[in-house]
Amino acid sequence: MSSSLDLDEELSIYDQIEIEDMSFDATLQLYTYPCPCGDRFEILLDDLRDGQQIAVCPSCSLMIQVIFEPEDLPAAPTNTGTNTTAVTV
Repeated sequence: MSSSLDLDEELSIYDQIEIEDMSFDATLQLYTYPCPCGDRFEILLDDLRDGQQIAVCPSCSLMIQVIFEPEDLPAAPTNTGTNTTAVTV
């Protein structure tokens, strides 16, 4: 019994997609890719940063593997631009 199964053998993966071929919604922090069913595969940026690489379609059972390098993901937001003002009452 082999413990080193390919990802395709462990899950039913429809396809492997390069992250450059996906659309990124900066407001939702979500990558999407068209699904054959007419909906979209979806995966959150935070999930990719956490090492997940499977995008799922919410309308059907299909999944894709997202191919990417972690250093190519958009930078995490920083709080340096926040405006903090002390108010004395």
